[in-house]
Amino acid sequence: MYDEHEPSLPPPPGPPSRQSTYIADEDTTMRFTGYEPVPWKAWLWFFGCILTLGGLVLIGRWLPGLWLRFVCKEKGFKDAENGVIVVENPFTDIFLTKVENIEYPYPSDTVFNILSSSPSTVRPSGANTPTPHNKTPVNGPTPSAEILAELNMAEYRYSRFVLNPTSGLFMMLSKWRDPSWKSVKAVQAGLSSAVREQRQILFGANVIDVKGKSIGALLIDEVLHPFYVFQVASIILWSIDDYYYYAFCIALISLISITTTLIETKRTIERMREMSRFSCPVSVLSDGFWKVVDSSDLVPGDIVDLMNPALAVFPADILLLSGDAIVNESMLTGESVPVSKIPVKDTTIVSWREGQDIDSNMAKSFLYTGTRVIRLRPGNLGEQNQAFGLVVRTGFNTTKGALIRSMLFPKPMGFKFYRDSMRFIGVLACIAGLGFAASSVKFIELGVPWSTMCVRALDLITIVVPPALPATLSVGTSFAIGRLRKLGIFCISPNRVNVAGKINVVCFDKTGTLTEDGLDVLGVRTIDRSSGVFGELSTDGVDFPLGSGKATLQYALATCHALKSIDGEILGDPLDVKMFEWTGWTLEEGKPTGNGTKKGDGQPNHNRPAALVQTVVRPPGSVQFKLEDALKPGKHAHFLELGVIRVFEFVSSLRRMSVIVKRLKSSSMEIYVKGAPEVMVDICEKDSFPADYEDLLAYYTKNGFRVIALAGRSIEGLSWLKAQRMKREQAEAGLRFLGLIIFENKLKPGTTPAIQVLRSAHLGIRMVTGDNARTAISVARECGLVNVSAHVFYPTFTYGDSQTPDATLAWSSVDDEDLKLDEYSLKPLTPPHHHTVEDEIAYQDYSMAVTGDVFKWMVNYAPLETLQRMLVKAQVYARMSPDEKHELVERLQSLGYTVAFCGDGANDCGALKAADVGLSLSEAEASVAAPFTSRIPDISCMIEVIKEGRAALVTSFSCFKYMALYSIIQFTSITLLYSFASTLGDFQFLYIDLFIIIPVAVAMGRTLPFPNIHPKRPTASLVSKKVLASIIGQIIFTSGFQFWAFFWVRRQPWYEPPDTDPHDHTGLDFETRNYENTALFLVSSFQYIFIAAVFSIGPPYRKQIYTNVFLMLCLVALTGFSTFVLLDPPTALSLLLDLVPLPTSGKLTILLAAVLNVLVCWSFEEWGARQVSDLIGFVRRNMRSQSAARRVKEGKAYKAVEGGMRRSPTE
Repeated sequence: MYDEHEPSLPPPPGPPSRQSTYIADEDTTMRFTGYEPVPWKAWLWFFGCILTLGGLVLIGRWLPGLWLRFVCKEKGFKDAENGVIVVENPFTDIFLTKVENIEYPYPSDTVFNILSSSPSTVRPSGANTPTPHNKTPVNGPTPSAEILAELNMAEYRYSRFVLNPTSGLFMMLSKWRDPSWKSVKAVQAGLSSAVREQRQILFGANVIDVKGKSIGALLIDEVLHPFYVFQVASIILWSIDDYYYYAFCIALISLISITTTLIETKRTIERMREMSRFSCPVSVLSDGFWKVVDSSDLVPGDIVDLMNPALAVFPADILLLSGDAIVNESMLTGESVPVSKIPVKDTTIVSWREGQDIDSNMAKSFLYTGTRVIRLRPGNLGEQNQAFGLVVRTGFNTTKGALIRSMLFPKPMGFKFYRDSMRFIGVLACIAGLGFAASSVKFIELGVPWSTMCVRALDLITIVVPPALPATLSVGTSFAIGRLRKLGIFCISPNRVNVAGKINVVCFDKTGTLTEDGLDVLGVRTIDRSSGVFGELSTDGVDFPLGSGKATLQYALATCHALKSIDGEILGDPLDVKMFEWTGWTLEEGKPTGNGTKKGDGQPNHNRPAALVQTVVRPPGSVQFKLEDALKPGKHAHFLELGVIRVFEFVSSLRRMSVIVKRLKSSSMEIYVKGAPEVMVDICEKDSFPADYEDLLAYYTKNGFRVIALAGRSIEGLSWLKAQRMKREQAEAGLRFLGLIIFENKLKPGTTPAIQVLRSAHLGIRMVTGDNARTAISVARECGLVNVSAHVFYPTFTYGDSQTPDATLAWSSVDDEDLKLDEYSLKPLTPPHHHTVEDEIAYQDYSMAVTGDVFKWMVNYAPLETLQRMLVKAQVYARMSPDEKHELVERLQSLGYTVAFCGDGANDCGALKAADVGLSLSEAEASVAAPFTSRIPDISCMIEVIKEGRAALVTSFSCFKYMALYSIIQFTSITLLYSFASTLGDFQFLYIDLFIIIPVAVAMGRTLPFPNIHPKRPTASLVSKKVLASIIGQIIFTSGFQFWAFFWVRRQPWYEPPDTDPHDHTGLDFETRNYENTALFLVSSFQYIFIAAVFSIGPPYRKQIYTNVFLMLCLVALTGFSTFVLLDPPTALSLLLDLVPLPTSGKLTILLAAVLNVLVCWSFEEWGARQVSDLIGFVRRNMRSQSAARRVKEGKAYKAVEGGMRRSPTE
């Protein structure tokens, strides 16, 4: 990725001066290079800046690489004085940051000895805990630790990097871990004041504080932007040229633009600061005592009391040590369902200490910065009414800090249109150079002074590269964002709007996106043990066969969940809520049963639980019972209560959860497991399954129902303590299958119509879900994502599994197992002999469904061609984990697809951010989870985004083509006039630039998108055949008519030659009042107007031009005024515009020429450009020799893959 930017010279000898660092938050690798200014070169640069009147300052600001090469030399990080660190990302962006020296008189192992056995957390003051002989005393450094005087620190995008004096390399502080984080017991004592002070120096304040610039600094940044510098230079040039009126108008417009931008930027920064900055009082354990501090003073290693009433939002990333919590993480993930948190395990703390990222297990105990507290309950550490947490990350190192950074510094898009537009501007500049070269020859012949020639040269540049060009390119995007906002679709990344116009694959999550959020219980199927098959469907949750034994399906439904009750409302996973409500039972959570202290000594008892029963459930009509008696057998036998003793949370890789339950009065405990039907086969006894298990499961999943299996077993004499110590593998073994609960997940009303629209537009559609494959296939067929008649092939491992490199797959049709795909080519094999000829399957008549384990295996071990064919052809991806969704998006992008992803929950965050266009269905106005957020509750919002994206992209092209033609038209006029030392007048320029170009360019962006999505996407390339044919053709016709007008007027009998002696002029003025000027101005005035109409492309991406009322008013008014100026201008207006009176015949001839020009240009744009484009395409096809390989390299690999799969199935 960096090959083309790699320094040509090897690094200098000595300490390292180059380093590559992977930054996980940005999912990119940054390269650091150390430099040191050379004093004499720095002085030389300084004098150069003075001599160039600041020009060299601007060049150094715009091209920092040039400043580096001229002023600095590469130097080792730790040897460089006044060192400069160059940070370069894969997108060729270069950032310079200074190395700061901060005072740090502490041992080096407090920073760099990350995984040392030496503890850096401390015990409470006066603690007499024995220290093992092989460890250093608490608070003490290792004997070999070097005492530092200062730390060299660099900051890049709010991330801190510290220089290791031993290795000479930088370390990200976000990767810092305390070596003593080995267990809950090892960290619960907190830090001493001295260590807290040391870490505050190292990590800084615990605030996500976006630095706001002053108005002056923002003004300098804005004014020194190349666009505004070009405008200022142009204004100075026009003022020198006595073009005061236009210079004043452009200066006024620029001033208004800069002011507006400054106000909006200031507001955006303030909004960002308001959203990100947060502090509150927290209770911290320090020196053995609790003290209240501001959350900005928190450091990693602090123990905080989470029960503090002031703690409504978590101020840092915290691992939950004791207690349980229910939090709302919607701000970070978009997931509106409250999330339960459980205490961290020792193994999880060790995993974190060793640098492991947050996985699904760790996330269950991770309290993210910025998430809101719904409820906190005390645990079994410390005193009563306390829950504790360990601060592990602060400030911008937190998850919220990383998301804020991603908003402040979005990843560059590298969109082809923007790259081509810059190249096109370069081509226009070259045209200006050629035009001036030709004009210079004539100037020299005419004896024009050199000072005048220089001004005219610079003037020509401002004509060919108009200062208003960048602003006009964003017009379409701005209007599109405004229209989307009115629909309830919000965008935080304007560049993505144009990218949405190139979408060709759309991925949808299923539950909550294609289907309704909630699931309705259809019923349960219990086992008829007498016949060994399933009984009838039971639709009554209160009255259905319980079965034999202590472990029953009804008890499993009532207890096997992780629901919480807050203020009488049941919260948790929507599926669990529906299941529990269907039973009709009531739920009450366990409460603390003691104060957590030993009698007599007053010291905390860390082994005693705060609650013996987590949850108690009762059937309808049951009377409340004391929770303390729930575990006492023999009392109150007429009550029925089930107490949940322990919960094994749902794990996506296992696809199940389980609970340990005790029934009132019972001497045994029961274990219940709920999960995917496929996994039950591995953990249940074989004889417990009914004979029709597979058939019934296939029936329900094939018809789109969500099926959950339940199992259980009873264990006699299991004590509470043994239950707490039981491993999950022991609990979830030897189970008896109890039955199935069936949910119906209805499609949202807008899903099927939206899918039909997208399919008619020939967009690739993928369903990516964590649900069962057969259920996903059924839903895909129901909503029309997959044709009902199409064969869907589903893979199974015939040998090995997802971890086996040489595993084999068999692809069989879900409707007819005799129909199969070739394992390598993924083409349909010839049907068996008993099938008819009609059974042979064409390319478009089949699809594929892939499960997460098969997807993972294919990514890791399958041949590349097979993987690519699967990605192109598969439409349903089931049992996909969040990481696999992310991987799928990136794999599709690698084939050249422009991918959109639409989802609604935390599981989709990675995919939403990875996609070219991420759309989150959320009630929030803006979410950091995706560039687009929609309040429209169904996928119809994706249609609106695509329509607006295509309209905005076409508008950008139209505006760019219009501005390019405007430049060429004016360039042609000026070049012809320069041939005899003439030019346009001030008010002629003013009329063209201010009264025609600016209103028309803005009005062009107001055209609404076309109601339907066309099957063919608009081009994103300015160098495509059709775009080039259009621009070149219009240049030829408009320039041709101007050349005709120039020479025609000179042949008229009433023509009078102008005074062309430049020596008669003492200033820089050229003659403006002559017949050539008048003819060219009148003809070009019409050209500026009708070219806007010609380039205002309507269907199939935008509505017809006449629907844009503002544009039509502009065109009609300007055409009328230009006609008035041509036919009957008042004398004062003629003098103002430097027009020479023309005879009536001359006026009518110019009017006729203008009409003819309109017809020719319009006809060429409608029919001729396409013919020329086809001709160019024909010539290119005949000249291609290595086109296939070139297409793959250029990101069109999916086309080659599709072409290969469309060949005969028997190949």
